[in-house]
Amino acid sequence: MKQISLQPSFLGSRVRPQTSIGAAFLVLILATACDSSAPPPPTAPVVEVVTVAQRDVPIYMEWIGSLDGNVNAIIRPQVTGYLIKQNYREGDLVKQGQPLFEIDPRTFEASVQEAKGVLAQNQARRETTSANLARIKPLAAKNAVSQKDLDDAVGSDMAAKAAVDSAEAALKTAQLNLGFTRITSPITGVAGIAKAQIGDLLSPSMSTELTTVSAIDPIKVYFNISEREYLKFAATHRPEENKSAIPIELILVDGSSYPEKGKFLLLDRQVDATTGTFKAVAQFPNPKKLLRPGLYGKIRVTMSVNQGALLVPQRAVTEMQGKYLVAVIGADNKVDIRPVTVGERIGTEWIISNGLKPGESVVAEGTQKVRPGSTVSPKPFAPAAPAAAGGPAKPEAKPAAPAAKG
Repeated sequence: MKQISLQPSFLGSRVRPQTSIGAAFLVLILATACDSSAPPPPTAPVVEVVTVAQRDVPIYMEWIGSLDGNVNAIIRPQVTGYLIKQNYREGDLVKQGQPLFEIDPRTFEASVQEAKGVLAQNQARRETTSANLARIKPLAAKNAVSQKDLDDAVGSDMAAKAAVDSAEAALKTAQLNLGFTRITSPITGVAGIAKAQIGDLLSPSMSTELTTVSAIDPIKVYFNISEREYLKFAATHRPEENKSAIPIELILVDGSSYPEKGKFLLLDRQVDATTGTFKAVAQFPNPKKLLRPGLYGKIRVTMSVNQGALLVPQRAVTEMQGKYLVAVIGADNKVDIRPVTVGERIGTEWIISNGLKPGESVVAEGTQKVRPGSTVSPKPFAPAAPAAAGGPAKPEAKPAAPAAKG
């Protein structure tokens, strides 16, 4: 009987598969144990919060206005002639009566001399007729001359007198025309750029003016008020009673507030049918000549003062289906979504009329991260940094709110 011997290598080959299965089973058990462990709890979202501020806030109305000189004198020639001289520097302040331009006067000087000669001739003729009348009157009284001779003498004297009067008027006209060759400023103000050059032929029928002189201290601001704004404005202020009592502020195009306070000057008598607005005018002192005609600005008139108003950043308020909501953070850092009633806007802030209390904390950044009752990690709100140098300037936020424009 043949014996079959078991080779160690076979046994080894039979044992290795069992060992591999056991190792795989152990790895599976460990992996299952790792998967069954609970995930760590989520961290509270970080939000930026602000404290509800309380302060007195002026409520105002605003209109866009354009500036113009208090008086604008348009300079035009009054006689025809060639321009020979410009006597002022453009853009400078000129005084009343200061020469601005000169027209060649030689033609007008000759006209004056001619008028003087005509006047002398007529004066001599008048002396002759007057002397003749003086001789005839006594003779006529004695019937030494006929009535016709007396009438002729009277008529000749009257005609001579009329000729003298006419010659005197002609001389005065010639002298005026000679004076018009020296063009002066009728007011004290800032003179504009000249629109004629030396050597140009000037005439009163020119389509363009020589220049314009504007009195700019004080300076006027023109703006338009709608009918509803007028009624709201008139309910608080009565311009026809005390114009100077209405506080008016001018906001310049760079957002800065002009340091001088203005006064209400006038309101037009009727509504402009084409625009449906009143034309209104305010006046501002301009001692440093900073303001110039043609500039634009905002007229701001304070209507009332909201005492103890509550304010939050506008970004803290969320509008949803016509309702305004604010996320309030409690002492336990839990979120309370609260409906509020909003009032006027003040720069980047909003007046809250109802729904908040002074000192409460509200979410200003990160409102999309919060849910009612959720816990958050609050930190102070950091407003956006101002625009970098060279970028457009933004108006400085003012502690005042524009009144709603009906």
